[in-house]
Amino acid sequence: MLTVVVYRSHHVPLFSVAFGTSGDRPIRKRLSARLTNHHMPEICSGFAVKTIMEPKLYRPPPEVRGMTSLDKEAFTQTITVPALRVPTGVLNKVVKSLRKATIQRPGVPRVVQDKEESSDFRLVLLDPHRVSSPSFFSEAEAEALRSFSVAEELQYYELRLTYHNLKSEEVLEAVLPQGQDVTSGFSRVGHIAHMNLRDHQLPYKNLIGQVIMDKNPGVTCVVNKTNMIDSTYRNFKMEVLAGEENMVAKVKENGVTYEFDFSRVYWNPRLSTEHQRVVQLVKRGDTVFDMFAGVGPFAIPAARSGANVLANDLNPESHRWLQHNCKLNKVEKKVRTFNLDGRAFIQGPVKQELPVLLKGKASVHVVMNLPALALEFLDAFRGLLHQETSCDENLPTVHCYGFSKDDNPETDVVERASRSLGFPLKDQYSVHFVRNVAPNKDMMCVSFTLPKEVLFKPSVEPAPKRQKCEEATDST
Repeated sequence: MLTVVVYRSHHVPLFSVAFGTSGDRPIRKRLSARLTNHHMPEICSGFAVKTIMEPKLYRPPPEVRGMTSLDKEAFTQTITVPALRVPTGVLNKVVKSLRKATIQRPGVPRVVQDKEESSDFRLVLLDPHRVSSPSFFSEAEAEALRSFSVAEELQYYELRLTYHNLKSEEVLEAVLPQGQDVTSGFSRVGHIAHMNLRDHQLPYKNLIGQVIMDKNPGVTCVVNKTNMIDSTYRNFKMEVLAGEENMVAKVKENGVTYEFDFSRVYWNPRLSTEHQRVVQLVKRGDTVFDMFAGVGPFAIPAARSGANVLANDLNPESHRWLQHNCKLNKVEKKVRTFNLDGRAFIQGPVKQELPVLLKGKASVHVVMNLPALALEFLDAFRGLLHQETSCDENLPTVHCYGFSKDDNPETDVVERASRSLGFPLKDQYSVHFVRNVAPNKDMMCVSFTLPKEVLFKPSVEPAPKRQKCEEATDST
């Protein structure tokens, strides 16, 4: 949008005209046509004309393009914005009525001293993208101005914008090469902003880090992931782009507080909804086996809801912070922690606890949140227990996560789970879409009751005929 403001003198605007800026017709010809439409051809001479390129009003100067070391002063510029001269007695009411039309910029006041420095009036700054002439006020806004006896005559105010008034994406868009992706998004982990920069952004990595830290209150450290997640310990190497090198974060998720060294354990803030979804399936008195527990986002909320939890993680650092967080949230008596390989956890604690749990009434849940590998661990349940003679087994419910790049991810994870179990799940499962990890890569959770045919070892000799579940009657 191009706004042309025609002035009778240096400070007194006569009127303004707004029209598009497509390059198919000369600006001067279009200006002349629009002026003719306003029935004022005589104004083409003898008046000052000021143009405002609206989409570029908030863009920093072009000289900052290619900057790799942040120079905040280089972003300073002066722009012209429309304003209304409002009596101080109705100022608050006018600002409230025009809340959608007033300027909205970080650190920029909506109300400033009027040019004549009168104590009876103030200038209300307007958003030039929203209002470029009085005709741009909505019917409701115009009616409000009339009711407060405010003239719908626009003033024009010279506004000084600095680096602090720009949004992070605006700064980065101005600095990075044109036509390339601008990344201002990040994951927030306590005071840490975690970014995944692309190759073309790496020359600007320190500047990007400083901008992210400046524009996000509470962020005192910005890091960039430098390699893929290690599937053994699920952590990754990172470099500090800006701020302090303090990797110990404190976060709150679903009412639970966690502390951990972000550089040495796995934590993903995008999984909070999934953690809550699964934990809500757990009832007081249930037992939860958390096979890849991390620092406790499944185990601790489950324990707080009254479940008995056995939580395991192979990473010694995760295990240490898991214990710390159990104490922090006062559930250490409800959670038994282990530092074992996943298969060793199944063959050890799970195998030891299951026989008694199968005879009980409370539910048993097995959580396997290691999406890169968890489906491959399902074979550890094959023949885990000897067949019991009880009539009813309280078989565990397994929640197993996996990544899929298949066109039909639901079918894919179920087929892979069935292959690992050595038994077809058929219709005895549910699949939940967790999130899209990358283009054509989904994270899924397949939940199912662990089949008897998988859990129990087949008998070598024909099993004796089992007694019916109904109470047997003594015939003697």
